[in-house]
Amino acid sequence: MSSRATSEIASIAEAHALLGLDGPADGEALKAAFRRAIKAARPDLIGGNEDHFRRVIAAWGLIRMQGAGHLALPAPKARPAGLTVVAISPNQALEGGAVVVHLGKRTLRIRVPAGLRTGDHVRLTGAASDGNDVYLPVLIRPTASLRIMGDDVYMRWPVSQRLLDDGGRIEIETHVGPRSAWVVAGMAATTTQLRLKGLGLPGLRRRPQGHLFVTLEPCADAPSSADDLLARFTRVWTPDRLAA
Repeated sequence: MSSRATSEIASIAEAHALLGLDGPADGEALKAAFRRAIKAARPDLIGGNEDHFRRVIAAWGLIRMQGAGHLALPAPKARPAGLTVVAISPNQALEGGAVVVHLGKRTLRIRVPAGLRTGDHVRLTGAASDGNDVYLPVLIRPTASLRIMGDDVYMRWPVSQRLLDDGGRIEIETHVGPRSAWVVAGMAATTTQLRLKGLGLPGLRRRPQGHLFVTLEPCADAPSSADDLLARFTRVWTPDRLAA
């Protein structure tokens, strides 16, 4: 089964996915979803994106128009089937891979490319009952360690309070392996967030390469700068190199 991503808002299903919804919603639930999505997409805030901001607004408008049209129609006699969404994890968005999709009574195993964003579509070639293609919206679900907003990836990392007070080098375990960064002294009074360039979602079509934002959280059990230095020394200076 082949797949291809598209980014046009072509259906109400995509509009729901852009607002982080699994299916139709109304009233306060719909308004709350829109407020969350528009706040996360604001281009003047960290993690915001002007293109995604416009798409959220367009999705809101499409859903409202659809809702207005439904008022003139009789209520359906049967509950409509649930919306099929390609739900992927942040790691699958970063690296691509196999995803299981339930389409009606069928269970399909498809491969998605790296770099998909929430609101994109995956095309399933010839998957419809009449042989036509099926377009399914993508939804990236956050995990305990990673979440994605726009093109960027966000995570938290525990550090010692002394490091935040005095500053120094820190080593962070990211989804691409350990990365080192410097913490400036005196930043403990505010939320400390580091940006690791180019470690967000990969560029896809006209989408730019994203970044990784790491929020440092004070933790009494976090390793100190000396522990980080010892860990790096241990990785580099293997027993074979020490013997040489």
